[in-house]
Amino acid sequence: MLDNGIKPESIRGIILRLQLPFKDEFLLIRALTHRSYINENKDKLEDNERLEFLGDAILSFVVAEWIYNKFPEKPEGSLTKLRAALVHTEKLAQFARSIKLGDALFLGKGEIYAGGRERAPILCDAFEALIGALYLDSGIGAVKEFIYPFLEHEVDQILINHKDEDPKSILQEWAQANGYTAPKYILLSESGPDHAKYFEMQVLINEDVVGKGKGSSKQNAEKDAARDAINIIGLLRN
Repeated sequence: MLDNGIKPESIRGIILRLQLPFKDEFLLIRALTHRSYINENKDKLEDNERLEFLGDAILSFVVAEWIYNKFPEKPEGSLTKLRAALVHTEKLAQFARSIKLGDALFLGKGEIYAGGRERAPILCDAFEALIGALYLDSGIGAVKEFIYPFLEHEVDQILINHKDEDPKSILQEWAQANGYTAPKYILLSESGPDHAKYFEMQVLINEDVVGKGKGSSKQNAEKDAARDAINIIGLLRN
């Protein structure tokens, strides 16, 4: 029996709970294995980074095909923005949280103590790795069956709230139109190990703080801060 830190029943439980058609449970184990676990368990299996690489490409294709078919009237630029809104780090981490993927991850003790089960970059990577593993095990049809409900659930809210649009551009256009200074983004904090950094930013207009945000990169944190600002200002519907 594989000594992998989770009882085989737990792996089978994940498969049953998520209704995943896995034939090779070792692929699922690898998809759930973060490199911090490998660093502390040198005799264990490969981590999920190669599956993440594959899953990222598969996910981008599946989402692109889905929105292409769902929105035949939208031009290329709109489709590109919508795809970006559906596959960015925080959105994929949200998908992962919705299925409690963090609870199933193989993490090193240090990463667990650092809150790794809730870190957006780790959850995003694991979700992509799960997609990659599912593709290798059961093919593109299984991937589509798994991911389509996430897309159906999110796409209407993204369009209603204009979250497919760049919030930084929206905020800058509003500031310019009202004669204010251009938004200025300030780094408030930076935390986490090098492979899983987390940033907190604030955005100022006329030296007044108008929004705050968090993200797995400075750019994502800036976008989150801009989104917070435009929601507070009331530029978009909630």
